[in-house]
Amino acid sequence: MTHPTLSPRHEALLRQVLAEGKPVAPSALEHALQVSRPTLNRDLRDLLAAGFLKKQGDGRSTRYLATEAAEAALRSLPPGSQTPVRSVALQWSAPAQRLVEALGAPLGTRTPVGYDSGFVSSYIPNQSSLLPPQLATDLYHAGRSPDQQPAGTYAREVLEQLLIDLSWSSSRLEGNNKSLLDTKELFERGQQAGPLDDDTLMLLNHKSAIEFMVDAVPTEGITVAVIVDLQAKLMRDLLRDSRDIGSIRRRVVNIDGSVYSPSNIPTLLEETLNAIVGKVRNIRNPVEAAFFLWVNLAYLQPFADGNKRTSRLCANMPLMLYNCAPLSFLDVERSDYATAMLGVYEQRNVSAAVDLFEFIYRRSMQKYSVLRAALSAPDPIRTKYRQALNELMQFVVFHGCTLEAAFADVYVDAPDISALRLIANTELDQLEQHNCARYNLARGMTQRWIDSGRSR
Repeated sequence: MTHPTLSPRHEALLRQVLAEGKPVAPSALEHALQVSRPTLNRDLRDLLAAGFLKKQGDGRSTRYLATEAAEAALRSLPPGSQTPVRSVALQWSAPAQRLVEALGAPLGTRTPVGYDSGFVSSYIPNQSSLLPPQLATDLYHAGRSPDQQPAGTYAREVLEQLLIDLSWSSSRLEGNNKSLLDTKELFERGQQAGPLDDDTLMLLNHKSAIEFMVDAVPTEGITVAVIVDLQAKLMRDLLRDSRDIGSIRRRVVNIDGSVYSPSNIPTLLEETLNAIVGKVRNIRNPVEAAFFLWVNLAYLQPFADGNKRTSRLCANMPLMLYNCAPLSFLDVERSDYATAMLGVYEQRNVSAAVDLFEFIYRRSMQKYSVLRAALSAPDPIRTKYRQALNELMQFVVFHGCTLEAAFADVYVDAPDISALRLIANTELDQLEQHNCARYNLARGMTQRWIDSGRSR
């Protein structure tokens, strides 16, 4: 029996479907194979028509299964010709594997432990290191932007994708059932009318918190106030007691599946949070600082809820200040994440957390460096109308003209007007004190225009 010839892309898709071992959603295939949805849809149609796939359900419940014909076609390929399926599995190092095995012991056999304040107090910035020093150095050089730009530039350039990636991955680690595609569609259409379920609220809160962080950290730095505000945004409308939002914890919390009991003394929690922030601000390597902040916030549990999600977002703060690639926590299994946290909670052992952090940060660097490179290609409209765009911004912000009136005083070729209008509106939406100088606008004047409602 002969089969249609499989292209490398079709072959990879079929192998991914088989690797799932169950009916698989298109969104999962899009994420695993890193292809665009239109390309994936074309390939799915081709394989359905060839009899290699079966479709179940419709709409968001659509799932795909490989047929016997697909398995036969893959077996018939010459040895060595197979296209490997992209693997995203985390491999534990030997020290981490020993920790994983120890944490696999029955809960009743593990020794109960409380918070060890020495985990923070014994750490001396730039002398101590939670990450292996060479690894921290290598990750910093691999992830940093080669350009000398204002703090937060890298994060702002990839913000649209980062909002989706970090919101979805962090929420998924909390048990959220929305897919990556659901998240993208939610953010594109904006907040829906009517009551929102908890999964939707969690995603929208992440988006709001990340946007706040990207604006606040470059101007305010890493402070306790910013971290507390971040927790408040993450937990908005998700907690019954509003006193637990944006404040240091004043009640007992328990860690499911662990023998670790965090401290319940409010003054100790507040003092230690201040110590953590004080030390992270003095760590010169932003990757070590990111790891230190991520691990210590989760270990301290300073808030009544939302500690892990707060720690994940806060890990991006040092990276943002030094214009390093952001950390999105994509491709992490919940079980691996829980193991890494348990190692810190119960044994102050960071070996599994180090493996997990390296894995997810290298993947983040790869994704955002490619995305940033694609975004850096000059826009021909921007290049052609560089001076005209500058004049438009001056007319609107300095002279108080409407954008339409400003266009009447600037020469633009008729076919280019709509494209330049879109660029001008985007620039006006994103204009802030920290970026107004490029249009020769004074900070105070720009802030007054923003405070008046960005009239145009």
